[in-house]
Amino acid sequence: MKTKKVTKAVFPVAGLGTRFLPATKSIPKEIMTLVDRPLIQYAIDEARAAGIKEFIFVTSRGKSALEDYFDNAPELESELRKKGKTDLLDVLKDTNMESGAIAYMRQTRPLGLGHAVWCARRLIGDEPFAVLLPDDVIAADKACLQQMVEAYEQTGGCMVAAMEVPPAKASSYGVLDIEEDMGSIVKAKGMVEKPKAEEAPSNLAVIGRYILTPKVLTNLNRMKQGAGGEIQLTDAIAEEVGGEGGVFGYRFRGMRYDCGSKAGFLQATVAFGLSRPDLNEEFSVYLNEIVAQQKAAQ
Repeated sequence: MKTKKVTKAVFPVAGLGTRFLPATKSIPKEIMTLVDRPLIQYAIDEARAAGIKEFIFVTSRGKSALEDYFDNAPELESELRKKGKTDLLDVLKDTNMESGAIAYMRQTRPLGLGHAVWCARRLIGDEPFAVLLPDDVIAADKACLQQMVEAYEQTGGCMVAAMEVPPAKASSYGVLDIEEDMGSIVKAKGMVEKPKAEEAPSNLAVIGRYILTPKVLTNLNRMKQGAGGEIQLTDAIAEEVGGEGGVFGYRFRGMRYDCGSKAGFLQATVAFGLSRPDLNEEFSVYLNEIVAQQKAAQ
């Protein structure tokens, strides 16, 4: 199947991050660090691995620190160069964005994820595009979005990342109604946003990675309110079920961490800390000591 290459990605980062107050009173949640890299850096690196060339951030007031993060830091770089710290200079290179590769759009009212994506419509134009939610951090041998781009080249249409969840947790997600299960790829005949456990059509939940056609933006133009009174991206995607391209779910290979919650953020910190060769030994010893102390206290 001939598909247009996906080179643009939208990063909705306008949220207030209230679950992480008081920290997010002064810093955007997206630059809170997971080990030693901000959440947004994990999303950017994943997008780059998938071939994304244009990065569109949908922001709001109080996000200037996020914008500054991607700027060059000449004084810092000069100081590191003088001290011969070339390894740290290489680390900084990953945080710099080329002029013209990154753009910022304001979401002036918190009307939902669908509205945030719609705000980027003029920069997307008539092309397929990706959406990445930085709260969802995915550890994988091959970047999740890269896996999806390769699958999308076979299917076309709209594609969402999907994972199996316990029925009791279905009400926290958009859930796929499956028409055909082909293994890693499923064809959807419907999508339901945050259904009650007993009404969920499957246990396959949508998480924060999407490849979408520009038709989804046309659907969002109607500003139709959905669950929670917000403009839901899931609803706009669901309108493409049965359409020319169709809607597909992709069972990605990897581990997803919900860094929008405190527990998920802590779990990701432990997992990513243990995966680091420079931290593993010392960190493992500490964690084992903590577990031993807890057992001894019981």
